[in-house]
Amino acid sequence: MTSIRPAGDADMAAVADLWHEGWHDGHAGHVPDGLTAARTLAAFHERTPPRVADTAVAVADDGSLLGFVMVVGDEVEQVFVAPGARGSGLATELLAEAERRVAAGGHSSAWLAVVVGNARARRFYERQGWSDAGDLPYEVTADGETFVSPCRRYVKRVR
Repeated sequence: MTSIRPAGDADMAAVADLWHEGWHDGHAGHVPDGLTAARTLAAFHERTPPRVADTAVAVADDGSLLGFVMVVGDEVEQVFVAPGARGSGLATELLAEAERRVAAGGHSSAWLAVVVGNARARRFYERQGWSDAGDLPYEVTADGETFVSPCRRYVKRVR
């Protein structure tokens, strides 16, 4: 059985590990090389702990992390599922949690950025009722440098 709950401080190291692995799986080769190089495991461990309040985690009965979402305002900023849990329906559950969080924050619609080359993610969001709203040159700062990731902006009404 899987449960989805707000993250706690003790979850954030596992979140950083999964975020690092999942980010490289979905972004490498699709974003500027400098950004990929800056996305080290250590960098994820630095940036993850302050995000605990933004994060919901999916955990197995044994407490192992299966996935997580991060929501900031009306943006579903991160959605990641562990490789062993892909195809289980967990991504759908996590996305629904993110949508609930956006709606609970008083927003009528949610948005997210998907790197153009991540076709698997783009298909997933479209199957979940999200609409492609066009190009989004998404600015990201890493290691003190700003990069622009070629993304698409996806939107969905949540209330």
